[in-house]
Amino acid sequence: MKKYCIISLLLFSVIFPSLLSAQEKLIPFFDKKGNVRIQTNEMDALADTISNVNHRQDDIVWSRIVYRIIDMRDKQNYQLYFPMRANEVYKSMFRIMLDAICKGVPVYRRNDREIIPSLNDSARLEGDELSKIFAYDNNMDNNLIQIDPITKQTKVAKEQYYNYVKNQFKFLIREIIFFDKHTSRMYSKIMAIAPIYSLHPDNSQSKNPMKFFQESVLCWFAFDDLRPYLARQYVIPNGNETARLTFDEFFAQKLYGSYLLGDSNMFNRMLLESELTYDRIHKEQNRIETELLNFEEDLWEY
Repeated sequence: MKKYCIISLLLFSVIFPSLLSAQEKLIPFFDKKGNVRIQTNEMDALADTISNVNHRQDDIVWSRIVYRIIDMRDKQNYQLYFPMRANEVYKSMFRIMLDAICKGVPVYRRNDREIIPSLNDSARLEGDELSKIFAYDNNMDNNLIQIDPITKQTKVAKEQYYNYVKNQFKFLIREIIFFDKHTSRMYSKIMAIAPIYSLHPDNSQSKNPMKFFQESVLCWFAFDDLRPYLARQYVIPNGNETARLTFDEFFAQKLYGSYLLGDSNMFNRMLLESELTYDRIHKEQNRIETELLNFEEDLWEY
């Protein structure tokens, strides 16, 4: 009996302090001033340990690259567009990208001949070339990205930001969809993302829809380069003020709406480049989407 009492005391002395420490770590809903508490320190720690699934090359038996447009005028994508003016708590997707540029995230120039981006050092934008990409008009002093001539530090021109961002409605993403035989699952991953701005002063306003679209693509970001910044920032709540969802989680859960621009094909051609009517383009979009949806289902037919 004495032996069991000693064991009980030892267990109590180990478990009870841990329970107290666990209680001390409970995070209150309100801060000291009575505002809803937004955790940022925990987010910074989590952003340094972003989870990644490492797929073996030999396990990928099928893959397909597609290009999609995220239109922020779609109600489903409002959380990427707002707030238009950044504050201490919330930012828009575009503002996160601009802040990431100022912190040294690499930016790559668009390919004027085709949509496919080149994410290598030879295509990296720097200095005045980078600043010119985010031009508001033909006056260099009005560029959205300003570079100090002495310190060479990059900053966002706050006075131009609002006028610029209200017309920045779309993103282009390069996504790969693949099947992993080891887990017997389909996966999708955003490889690169590009902001689209049709009012860029260098845009020729060409009547050719594909040329006009290519000139509206500002630049490319490797999506994995942006993930640490997306994981540190909450999206603005939509109908639920207690919702705590980071941009990284928003994209991982595919909560955004998008439509298909095209896919990788032997002709190396997007749907806009084909001489088709808009009705035929819409049918082609549906055909490709149906193929993607049916692929996994066809694997399990007996």
